[in-house]
Amino acid sequence: MSQQPLLKVHELSKFYGGRIGCRDVSFDLWPGEVLAIVGESGSGKTTLLNCLSTRLTADVGCVEYHMRDGQYRNLATMPEAERRFLMRTDWGFVHQNPADGLSMTVSAGANVGERLMAVGERHYGRIRETAGDWLGRVEIGLDRMDDQPRAFSGGMRQRLQIARNLVTSPRLVFMDEPTGGLDVSVQARLLDLIRGLVQDLGLAVIVVTHDLAVARLLSHRMMVMKDGLVIEQGLTDRVLDDPREPYTQLLVSSILQV
Repeated sequence: MSQQPLLKVHELSKFYGGRIGCRDVSFDLWPGEVLAIVGESGSGKTTLLNCLSTRLTADVGCVEYHMRDGQYRNLATMPEAERRFLMRTDWGFVHQNPADGLSMTVSAGANVGERLMAVGERHYGRIRETAGDWLGRVEIGLDRMDDQPRAFSGGMRQRLQIARNLVTSPRLVFMDEPTGGLDVSVQARLLDLIRGLVQDLGLAVIVVTHDLAVARLLSHRMMVMKDGLVIEQGLTDRVLDDPREPYTQLLVSSILQV
């Protein structure tokens, strides 16, 4: 594992008028580490994720990314074209609603191929072969390669979105409620798939979820948010097995009572 963080976040804050989106968030993310950001609806976790992934512009603080050339770059001052290239190649973003992360009017194979073309691949045969390989890795049959995502179930769409994101070998993947809206049995299969791919590829992942079971299964470390603030953080098992803050204790106990 690298001796330097992949992402360095320093006192990040976002405000919506007089309302706090997130405030004074600082942490380092290491290569190969999975960080879960948890909290109830309105806690600020999605605002934080969008600031980290540059989908929102933070009002205060900075996010530095360790580029492949070994230099740290402030994402806020990075030129827009360079940031967009980073998002198409070195990063992935898995949306809660797969339709937000897929091209719904082109085939499953083309959805994966689009990302390959973004990194310069132009050979049709290689693109199709790689796309087929990735569809297999996310348990989508090759006989569905030429079908459009609109013909897929919700679970298949989410698996396709994961293949589309991972085909370029990103180093950092953002996930926003990746199992939200799926049946429990579909969620379980998807989580097993994600966990296996993350381990195999050595990905760094920041996953936002309100589901503590998802956080326990996927993450090494956890941050608990309330009213835009990180109120507790630590190793996932420590936070869930020995929560120190009353709010975290309430979250954990509510899961146990279900």
